Amino acid sequence: MIKKSIKELKELRLEVVGKMVDLATAGFGLVAALAWNDAIKAIFDSIFPKSGSIAVQIIYAVLITIIVVLVTIRLGRMVNVAKQEVDEATVKEEKKS
Repeated sequence: MIKKSIKELKELRLEVVGKMVDLATAGFGLVAALAWNDAIKAIFDSIFPKSGSIAVQIIYAVLITIIVVLVTIRLGRMVNVAKQEVDEATVKEEKKS
């Protein structure tokens, strides 16, 4: 009974720490995204001096959306390739055993 409780506490601790890492990672990601947003806006402002216009803001939003979609697709493909390589390595290891 006590061993089960200790195991449950350790599992809970691991889950809490995992969630904290997830939240910290998301927070740092948000900070990085905001920094990039400011940098890209500064570049846009230098190209289009009257960046207050709605048309320029829409162009900016569309451009950023396209970039984010392309980067996300590329990262997803990279993850899939890495997973496939791990799966292939696992199969090779299992055949050796």
